[in-house]
Amino acid sequence: MPKQVCSPLNRRQFLRQSIALSAAGLVVPLIAKGQSGNTSPSNRLNIGVIGMGGRGITLMQSFLRQADVQVTAVCDVDLEHYRSNAWGKGRVFGLNAARRAVDQYYGDKQKSGNFKGCHADKDFRVLCARQDVDAIVVASPDHWHYHQVMEALKHGKDVYCEKPVTHTFMEGKMIYREVLRRKAIFQTGSQQRSTGNFHRAVELVRNGHLGSIKRVEVGLPAGYKEASIPAVTEPIPESLDYDFWSGPAPLLPYMRARHHQLWRGHLAYGGGNIMDWIGHHNDIAHWGAGMDDSGPIEVEAVGWTESSTPAYDAPVEFEIQCLYPGQIEWLIGSRFQMGTKWIGENGWIYVNRGKLEASDSRWVAKDFNPGPAKVYQSSNHIRNFIEGVAQRKACIAPAETGHRSISPGHLGYASHQLGRKLKYDARVERVLDDPEANALLDRSYRKPWKI
Repeated sequence: MPKQVCSPLNRRQFLRQSIALSAAGLVVPLIAKGQSGNTSPSNRLNIGVIGMGGRGITLMQSFLRQADVQVTAVCDVDLEHYRSNAWGKGRVFGLNAARRAVDQYYGDKQKSGNFKGCHADKDFRVLCARQDVDAIVVASPDHWHYHQVMEALKHGKDVYCEKPVTHTFMEGKMIYREVLRRKAIFQTGSQQRSTGNFHRAVELVRNGHLGSIKRVEVGLPAGYKEASIPAVTEPIPESLDYDFWSGPAPLLPYMRARHHQLWRGHLAYGGGNIMDWIGHHNDIAHWGAGMDDSGPIEVEAVGWTESSTPAYDAPVEFEIQCLYPGQIEWLIGSRFQMGTKWIGENGWIYVNRGKLEASDSRWVAKDFNPGPAKVYQSSNHIRNFIEGVAQRKACIAPAETGHRSISPGHLGYASHQLGRKLKYDARVERVLDDPEANALLDRSYRKPWKI
């Protein structure tokens, strides 16, 4: 007899009822427990993960460790690979490695020591249609995010999507509007929002200690100046469906130097280190300045340099000069200190991973109270998503926030290609009086893929 699986709706209804009863003192746990003390299978959040490279495997392992989650399916078009390493060198990734890891993790927790319940498929559309999947984790290369997120939403799934949310500006608009239309729960993988020193930095800015903000500096790492491995065409590995991996992107000659781990260097697949990191540090800059639902007024790309290898076409050094509401000079580039710095009439505040500094040392003292303005609190990005799904509440990094935090990057690329400053209206999300620029914010796909 087939195993009965609760529908996502019934599971969500149960979780909401549990929360209400808990508030009344009638139920203690958020998730029902079985007789063994483990989470009842019918009340777990079932997760499917797409993209079993380095980031996908890391996220999968994070979800595996959650007692109220079951990883039921994994997806990748490469059965086995070693990221940018030569075949057989280093840690193994890919579809088969992911399935083995899930089966081993759950098998170790069973008396028999065996578990064969994780479904594995090369086609994300099959995974998204599965009834035993409630939510999808998208950890594939950027050029796939839009199609996989939209497929998940079409099947009524909630989504955790790695940053940047999308490869193109138009895709981002489409995704956040579809999320709103379907009332789906969405978490962007901008995990700095779930880290304490970033919370504190944002609260210091929000409580006015800087006074009026005059300038923002967002430091991102420089791009790929040269290839770390030989940039030569190679035979396609037998384990890889390269045509499917390329998907909506142009079918370029296969190079290990622009495939696993290194694909961001080519604009067919990613946006270089601009788009890799802007969803972290500019996201925090937006949060602190209260710009989550806004954006720049003017954008101009200046000082961009090219890679020395034909394998990559994303910039190495770069700067995106913006003007934001309130006449804030807003600079994003590789020449600034990595992280986020707000500069106001009363001083400055700087934050990065593991760092919080200020012109006034009192502001960063442990016993200093930033003030009454508090931001959304989350100490664990994965848990925030799980609880968002259970309680049907917005996560700390929703789709529109993720889209708007990276919009200056998309606009910067358009400005660089056209060689001119762009005037932008964030309310309607269009470049003003510039059809060429607006056309560059979208792009065509390789058939049969379409928006």
